[in-house]
Amino acid sequence: MTTQSTTVIFINTLLQKCKSLNQIKQIQSHLLITGLFQHSLSSRFKLLDITAVAAHGNLSYATAIFDSITHPLRNDYNALIRGHAQSVIPQNALALLVIMMRASQKPDALTCSFALKACARAMRKVEARLIHSLVVRGGFVADVLLQTTLLDCYAKVGEFGDARKVFDEMSKRDIASWNALIFGLAQGSCPNEAIELFHRMCREGLKANEVTVLGALSACSQIGALNEGDKVWRYIKEEGFDVSVSVCNAVIDMYSKCGFVDKAYDVFRKMSCEKSVITWNTMIMGFGMHGHGVEAIQLLNEMEKIGVQSDQLTYLGVLCACNHAGMVDEGYELFSVMETKGITRNLKHYGTVVDLLGRAGRLTEAYDIIKSMPFLPDIVLWQTLLGACKTYGNVELAEIASRKLIEMGSHSCGDFVLLSHVYATYQRWNDVGRVRDAMKFKDVRKVPGFSYTEVDGVLHKFVNGDQSHSCWREIYAKLDEIMFRIKEHGHVAETRFVLHDIGEEDKENVLSYHSEKLAVAFALLKSSQGAPIQVIKNLRICVDCHEVIKLVSKVYEREIIVRDRARFHRFKGGSCSCRDYW
Repeated sequence: MTTQSTTVIFINTLLQKCKSLNQIKQIQSHLLITGLFQHSLSSRFKLLDITAVAAHGNLSYATAIFDSITHPLRNDYNALIRGHAQSVIPQNALALLVIMMRASQKPDALTCSFALKACARAMRKVEARLIHSLVVRGGFVADVLLQTTLLDCYAKVGEFGDARKVFDEMSKRDIASWNALIFGLAQGSCPNEAIELFHRMCREGLKANEVTVLGALSACSQIGALNEGDKVWRYIKEEGFDVSVSVCNAVIDMYSKCGFVDKAYDVFRKMSCEKSVITWNTMIMGFGMHGHGVEAIQLLNEMEKIGVQSDQLTYLGVLCACNHAGMVDEGYELFSVMETKGITRNLKHYGTVVDLLGRAGRLTEAYDIIKSMPFLPDIVLWQTLLGACKTYGNVELAEIASRKLIEMGSHSCGDFVLLSHVYATYQRWNDVGRVRDAMKFKDVRKVPGFSYTEVDGVLHKFVNGDQSHSCWREIYAKLDEIMFRIKEHGHVAETRFVLHDIGEEDKENVLSYHSEKLAVAFALLKSSQGAPIQVIKNLRICVDCHEVIKLVSKVYEREIIVRDRARFHRFKGGSCSCRDYW
């Protein structure tokens, strides 16, 4: 081995051990003085790579080094493309790739990999396809790692069909390939496909790892797929993944979001691994979603008693629990003592307290909280106040909140709908029409309500007034039967918030075919007698649907769990776990 080779190896080792930019600069100076910067390419590449990517490096300085090179080579470009791909402006990596190709430097598999990661972070679909073509033309299709990066990129930019195609065409797949697609589908809009892919992987004899089960649990959580979640949990215990705190946290979250906080709590109590603050927070958040305020406060006291340091998320979870349980005084007291415990209140804490007071009808106090905040309220805070105004019919504050939202540039259809509801309560139809005209002028469209229910492992989706389901005639007939039977038990349609100046009978018809009612009717038709019914809705459940489902749970002797945008409602025997407070 020559003296120069020994020196190069030594310098590369030193670069790897650098812990500051000053140390990197010292080695760069040595390379320049000795001429190794030009003649030892491996040292130059290593210098650029460390400077561009390492936590103690500096991308701007790496760019300056790059610019000093008269004729940059492929590895020089790769180092800088990699650095930009990981930066706050990942699209710069794609611009550099264009410059590289114009300089007649041919991309290799690493170039494509870094560029694809930039596409994923910058959400660049078109560029992802162009780089895919580079992969094909470059002959890199047999590179499993690169193909995995490609399908991961497609999944992250929302091109799930392309991600599946890449996956299906791979000649060889490793666990990372399966995980990339399962996670991509789970985090995107295809949780059902993620669950099916997990089962397919198991059928093909591949052994899952922690990442796999985390992806599957995430998918189950999103759609409230309890049966599938149970299967994943059994698999986790069989394979010994229940010793991982991250996995146990995900299981607790899954059961909470599937509507079974008691199962979540059972997992929490029986964990064999040490609980982290995330574990406690996840369980408290689970109680919060279900409105179990007392249990959330007890858990907060327990964790602080054994020395687990609570944080902002802990208190947010407990405040949410108090909010959904109607524990106004307890929640406000917790909010008041936060800073004495060294926990700084943030916008979400203030927002939860505004919601807490608003739900209780204490609208003036909620408004005062907004005005007294040490920072400017955001759109969500004003929307929260507007929602409370709709519940209690406070026109004056509703108009104030609405004006603030317009000033802040909000174009959410919900803002207009809530204000319309307030006007409709007092039959101010001219004002309702004015709001509707404003929506048309701003091209604001109402988000359609839809609901899911799972029967025999198959997820069924319904939208308001849906006639697309293959069983829609049966569903509508069942719904007519339901409405007839619950009227015998005293049901009167809640028509106050129907935004049309029409007769009461027509208003009842408008309400009758809401998506959650259709989902419940279908589940009654197709599920086993006595089996719990689960429904997930993208919006908050309306007052009439809430009353209808309460009576359905009594008349048909079924437990019905509805997860709406805000919380869980567990209907049983004619009552709801929210105690009509939501």
